[in-house]
Amino acid sequence: MECSELITRRYSTSFSMGIRLFDKPLRKPIAAIYGFVRFADEIVDTFHSFDKRSLLKQFENDTYEAIELGISLNPVLQSFQEVVNQYNIEHELIDAFLVSMYMDLDQSEYDQQELDAYIYGSAEVIGLMCLRVFTNGDNHEYNRLKDSARSLGAAFQKINFLRDIKSDYQDRGRVYFPNVDFKQFTEIQKQQIEQDIKLDFDAAYKGIIQLPKSSRCGVYLAYRYYLKLYQKISYKSVGQVKESRIRVPNTLKVVLLAKSALRHQLNIM
Repeated sequence: MECSELITRRYSTSFSMGIRLFDKPLRKPIAAIYGFVRFADEIVDTFHSFDKRSLLKQFENDTYEAIELGISLNPVLQSFQEVVNQYNIEHELIDAFLVSMYMDLDQSEYDQQELDAYIYGSAEVIGLMCLRVFTNGDNHEYNRLKDSARSLGAAFQKINFLRDIKSDYQDRGRVYFPNVDFKQFTEIQKQQIEQDIKLDFDAAYKGIIQLPKSSRCGVYLAYRYYLKLYQKISYKSVGQVKESRIRVPNTLKVVLLAKSALRHQLNIM
């Protein structure tokens, strides 16, 4: 699990900060899920000098072999298979995630149906994997909260698309939003996307406040961080979003952590 924790700290300040607010038994399993998805994402986005498809296929095979055997010499997959087997994470969720990774290899533009499938696999299922850990075998609670978990994942991913629209287009040739031409991206299109994200946030919040106390504060912090990022992006013009990557400074992340912890302690979320 230590390798996945190191990957989490290295690649995501906000995610690692949120993990600190989970009860201790949840921290390693959630880091293991993040380590797995980060590994696959790196294959797709950064291994440019290699055959990405072959590497991803090998990663897929190694993943399912690790789950079946209950062991892997790859420390990331060893941690992930432990979590999958302990919390009975459905293989359908893993399948959907890997499909979205293959989509990144094949597609540069998406219609609405394709985008929905991509967001489900690349973001919503990660929320569902984490929810399996949070609910710890309670299927009733999982089913009650899964729609909100999906909404939160969708909101996060759509914000990432807006934040990274320049690099996705210039570095990878991708435009995720249907009917959006990067060169002709308009204020009206941006506002429509933001309205859609707001609906996802509203649906997600209803579930966050019903999460077990062991995980509620950490998820709430992630929600607050992305809500702040959403607000910063919404204040910017299309031109500004296309020219610079909007971010939340680490100092503000620390403030959000403190405020989230206080709200959780006072039960005023």
